[in-house]
Amino acid sequence: MKKDDCIFCKLANGDIPTNTLYEDEVVRVIFDASPASKGHVLILPKNHADDIYGLDDETAAHVFQVAVKIAKAMKETCDYEGLNIVQNNGLAAGQTVMHFHMHLIPRYKNDTVSIGWMPGKTSDEEVAEVKAAVEKALN
Repeated sequence: MKKDDCIFCKLANGDIPTNTLYEDEVVRVIFDASPASKGHVLILPKNHADDIYGLDDETAAHVFQVAVKIAKAMKETCDYEGLNIVQNNGLAAGQTVMHFHMHLIPRYKNDTVSIGWMPGKTSDEEVAEVKAAVEKALN
């Protein structure tokens, strides 16, 4: 279902014109208006979910299937050296539009794209604590 005040719902459903690369009944893939690199696209589900936590299993699976399809076509036809798939959830993770979306960002030698983190450390106890909590939630 669309959310009337959501800009990505409007883009995904054709209410606002876009430079569409691909479309089917579930998603629209558009070129990012402020791309990190040449060929940067967004996969936008047509039904609204704020983030991954509101996404149904079928849409989630379909989004990744489309990501694979687009990535393979781009790899075959565009001259890039790598690809980042980015999906942010929540302000702390860098999500700026509260509509689930996935970025496909082609990477070129010596580009200026910066996606990463400083490697940290963990303990066996910390891993065991998180593992136990998540396993409990899964059951």
